[in-house]
Amino acid sequence: MAIQQNILATAFCVALFFSWSAFPQQSTKPCAEPEQKQFDFWVGEWELTTPGESGGGTNRVRQAFEGCVIEENFSGGPDNPLVGMSVSRFDPIAKKWKQTWVDNQGAYLDFSGEFQDGQMILQREASDAAGARFLQRMVWKNIGADELDWSWESSKDQGKTWKVIWPVHYKRRKS
Repeated sequence: MAIQQNILATAFCVALFFSWSAFPQQSTKPCAEPEQKQFDFWVGEWELTTPGESGGGTNRVRQAFEGCVIEENFSGGPDNPLVGMSVSRFDPIAKKWKQTWVDNQGAYLDFSGEFQDGQMILQREASDAAGARFLQRMVWKNIGADELDWSWESSKDQGKTWKVIWPVHYKRRKS
């Protein structure tokens, strides 16, 4: 029995060594691509308002995992019970940003996109209860040092036209 356990332990160690050595060794620092800095504008503590509505919310966005991930923690405030979080990372192979969102309403959403022309746009394909396909996207725009605009948008014509569903204005919290 002891011999079998030693043989199994040795086989496990050999398998672990070979599986670990199969990963390419990086000669540069992980997440050092210039694109990795494209979401830095979003990092910070934010007060959120929606035009024409009272209340608002907050968003705390930080870099995590040695700068490889942007982590968002959203709270809709007293008038909006939505609480959620996202993680975003730049995929150097796809040359796209990827984001996963989860929240207290049971949502799981995955997005992909890029920063261009001064805007970060992440989108996804979705379907309604009847099975009809449509696009959803988030757009960060009018980006300044202490404020920016974000909108949740939908398209039923494969992105030819977009309807803004939820516009939000971000203002950086003062320390």
